[in-house]
Amino acid sequence: MTTQTSSLVSLDAMRAAAARIAPIAAKTPLLCAAFPGVSGHGTGREIWLKAESLQPIGAFKIRGAANKILQLSPGEIARGVITYSSGNHAQGVAYAARAVGAKAVIVMPSNAPAVKRAATLALGAEVVDVGVASSERLARAEELVRAHGYAVVPPYDDEQIIAGQGTCGLEIVEALPDVDLVVAPVSGGGLLGGVAAAVKQLRPTVKVFGAEPELAGDAAESFRSGRIATWAAERVSRTLADGLRTQSVGVRNFAHMQAFVDGVVLVTEAEIRAAMRAIAAAARLVPEPSGAVATAALLFHAEQLPDFRKAVAIVSGGNVDPALLAEVLAEGNGF
Repeated sequence: MTTQTSSLVSLDAMRAAAARIAPIAAKTPLLCAAFPGVSGHGTGREIWLKAESLQPIGAFKIRGAANKILQLSPGEIARGVITYSSGNHAQGVAYAARAVGAKAVIVMPSNAPAVKRAATLALGAEVVDVGVASSERLARAEELVRAHGYAVVPPYDDEQIIAGQGTCGLEIVEALPDVDLVVAPVSGGGLLGGVAAAVKQLRPTVKVFGAEPELAGDAAESFRSGRIATWAAERVSRTLADGLRTQSVGVRNFAHMQAFVDGVVLVTEAEIRAAMRAIAAAARLVPEPSGAVATAALLFHAEQLPDFRKAVAIVSGGNVDPALLAEVLAEGNGF
């Protein structure tokens, strides 16, 4: 499971992925949201939310997982699949594996949200618990592959995963051809890399930015320095955005970021919580913390982004613990 630099994913690969995953993944809507003082009437700006929280598993991860699994051989499907994930990719793999009749084994960190762990089990997957470090998940998955011959469905550092996530970018341009700014959350880089590759190859003048919690800012550091930075598990685990706690971006993903991404913006924990409230109030969507990070960048860091007329923020997921959602919503109205 060693990663190596590879060629960039083409539009043809992403279009093929879109056709392939159509029976499993939803074509999610773009919702125009008016945020007071930021977008809507009189501002000259529109912010559209790409509602990946409305996917069958509540997150964009179904795209890449389905694209990978639907290309496995009958022999690989018979042996079963394995991945290592904190939750949303786990559900994507479990859902797609169930669709093709494959056993799914998920190596999951002990600090994964209970709501995501329960949803993964409900989809019929076998969950193997390890510590919080990404390296522990990977090491345990490699052991199980050697023992059982499972087919690996990586969370992000894989061309077929990137192509699957890139279908989100194809849909954005199709639905909003005159978009001029797209903001996506970034952790391992599968979504940002894939979306940026799709958008830039279709519309080279559109600006594409990543958004990341400042408490897990390894991708931003990597982008600035031009070299992949790795942060300790204890460091990235501080953020509420559990889906963005990956310790470093993937090699293939970073290549796509370098080729297609214009910048990465960091947001605070308070801004993430405020963006969750704003999304719920303006679009009646339920975002998890990771799913609110791109919107937080648009709402609170406009000075770090190019001016825009029509921007899209990807609400990457909605698998939030009900108690946490209630707590965040009770903190105030809007943002």
